[in-house]
Amino acid sequence: MTGPSAPPEQGFLRRLTLTTAWGEGLDGYDLGILSVTLPLIGAGMGLSPLWAGLIGASSLIGIFLGSPIVGYLTDRFGRRTLFLVDIAAFVVLGVLQALVTEPWQLFVVRLLLGVAIGAEYAIGAAMLAEFAPSRGRGRRLSKLLVYWYFGYLAAVVAAYALMDLAGWSWRWVLLTGALPALVVLVLRYGLPESPRWLVQQGRAAEARAIIERHLGDDTLFRAEQYESERSGGGWTRLFAPELRLRTVFVCTFWACLVAPYFAIFTFAPQVFEALGLADTRASTIAANAIAAIGAVVGMLTIERVGRRKQLIGPFWIMAAALVVVGLWSGAPAIVVVLCFAFFSFFNALSGNLTAVYPIEVFPTSVRSSGVGVASAFSRIGAAVGTFLLPVGISTIGIGGSMMIGAALCVVGAVVSQALAPETTGQTLTRTSAPV
Repeated sequence: MTGPSAPPEQGFLRRLTLTTAWGEGLDGYDLGILSVTLPLIGAGMGLSPLWAGLIGASSLIGIFLGSPIVGYLTDRFGRRTLFLVDIAAFVVLGVLQALVTEPWQLFVVRLLLGVAIGAEYAIGAAMLAEFAPSRGRGRRLSKLLVYWYFGYLAAVVAAYALMDLAGWSWRWVLLTGALPALVVLVLRYGLPESPRWLVQQGRAAEARAIIERHLGDDTLFRAEQYESERSGGGWTRLFAPELRLRTVFVCTFWACLVAPYFAIFTFAPQVFEALGLADTRASTIAANAIAAIGAVVGMLTIERVGRRKQLIGPFWIMAAALVVVGLWSGAPAIVVVLCFAFFSFFNALSGNLTAVYPIEVFPTSVRSSGVGVASAFSRIGAAVGTFLLPVGISTIGIGGSMMIGAALCVVGAVVSQALAPETTGQTLTRTSAPV
């Protein structure tokens, strides 16, 4: 005999959470798979350092281009359709990247994959948050980043296993990202439109019907203050007086979190080799495993610790870890490993906030636009760091490169201390209310 089934509303929220989290996991998988295959791609296609840097940064450039555009379209035309189209693009582009014959072709395909990833950032978290109750919303949104880190880790492990043990070429390894995308595409088919977006468009009756159909009665509709949604948006509102500081805060903390992470982990094998670690593969896998654990811890503690504490403290810890690596050029391997373990753990723990704060501080009318602009801004630093890191290692050395990463963490800590609000346990209507 089977146990009692979950209430309909819980079943729907689990499905929505799963399909959104899997989308984030695909993003992590796509970026992680490149970090391992890039050296083989370089050898197989005869990439120059310029092309290696461009391909390494291609997805980040695509995110920069795609996030604000798709974010605007999502606020304008709704979440549902773009939520489906985006994941279909993952399938098509995942196949195409295995068929390229020239470096410029791989760059273009991965640039478009970056656009799809940027779209996922702008759509997915907004879609989930606009259905989720206030209680536990932070944990649900944090789950997106947990899946991202596990997707990245799975990509690293799978790439090494498939290439070393099964003898697969880098083309077949890149192709594996299209398979889970097909599963996500099936899960997303038939999902309803966001009720908050519908209310903001003056379609409150449709929104109430969706809430009653998928989440029980209209208790949630009243408790979460859906009826208080108001229209009015556009990119310019993000820089209006009532939202300007929120935009600055989200753009800055997100950029300061991801720039050192992507710069280091896109070229993780090269970084660890430059630091004198003998087994770069084990070091890369271990660092990503610790990051995944940090994301899980962040998810489990976010509702108790609160948003501000989970963001500000880790910034200072990351800065300290990178300073040790940067200044202690002859540090024993165990010290280097521990420093990167601390950096990986706390970067992932606070990284959950990139799926939480941007959603909570922007109103529904500009929520996806705000996420898109912040994501694009964050990828400016990430793309520049990823492109310049190989150059930095060969010019100013690994120590100087790590000190630049530490400086970014300090900037993130100072800005977060000054501007980060505490939004734990509050409705989206309240957390996003203009000041």
